[in-house]
Amino acid sequence: MASFTPVASLVGGAMIGLAASLLLLCDGRIAGISGIVGGLLSPVTGDTTWRALFLLGLALGGLAMRLVDPTLVQTQLDLSPRTLAASGLLVGFGTALGSGCTSGHGVCGLSRGSRRSLVATITFIGTGIVMVWFVRHVLDGYRG
Repeated sequence: MASFTPVASLVGGAMIGLAASLLLLCDGRIAGISGIVGGLLSPVTGDTTWRALFLLGLALGGLAMRLVDPTLVQTQLDLSPRTLAASGLLVGFGTALGSGCTSGHGVCGLSRGSRRSLVATITFIGTGIVMVWFVRHVLDGYRG
């Protein structure tokens, strides 16, 4: 495994946990990205500023990391736009069906001891494992 980075992974995980904890402790909100984006798509008066700033912070953090060291943020997608769009729609459907995403359930829900989040996280991870196996071995690395 050439990309094993335990220190960077530990620091990144701690930063995510700290940010999620601060949002919950200071504002009583769950740092679930699908819920934050969903709140912007169906805005409620007085509830959009923090959501927009949260998402802006995510984008600016990635941009800052790319400026500091471009090798840290690399993306290579060998998929067609059609496959990417279908994947995005399926993920969106899954987060709606599961009442949240991996950040909301996996980071925030599990840390609060939520059984529902445990089931959701096991389902997310298990489905991901099955789909990667299916695409790589049954569809032979389908590129669409």
